[in-house]
Amino acid sequence: MLFTERDYYEDVVQMLQDRGVQLPDIAELVVSGQKDYIPDLSLATAIDSVQHVLHKTEVQDAVMTGLALDDVAEAKQLPEPLQERIGGDHATYGIDEQLVMSILGIYGTISWTNFGYLDRVKPGIVGKLNDEQHNGGRVNTFIDDIVAAIAAAAEARIAHD
Repeated sequence: MLFTERDYYEDVVQMLQDRGVQLPDIAELVVSGQKDYIPDLSLATAIDSVQHVLHKTEVQDAVMTGLALDDVAEAKQLPEPLQERIGGDHATYGIDEQLVMSILGIYGTISWTNFGYLDRVKPGIVGKLNDEQHNGGRVNTFIDDIVAAIAAAAEARIAHD
């Protein structure tokens, strides 16, 4: 019996959409991040790169895991003190960044640099997700870093080409 890996691409895209993240939102980060290097980079090319990243099994696993943890924290179903740390996006809680290393590792060190910038500056949808949680909305401890990592990886993929 041959084992064939299921592609969870459609599931992951739907999970992101259910949390308010559309692929063009991520692609806009890619275009913005590459504007100094590829000034004529189209949104369509950036979306294509995001889609390629989201087809990677490691990325799908990281997205599904991170979003599940955000959902469980939002439902207040984690044991304390973990609930407090994830639910409040505690400043010293770094497992969200550790999770996205599996995404960043696929496209090399350039994706780590891109992620660092996005994580620090929090432009576009990354900032929106971060602000939503810090203003009393949904738990977005993992998703903001996941979205930044997807964009960073998509940028690195384009840079490698």
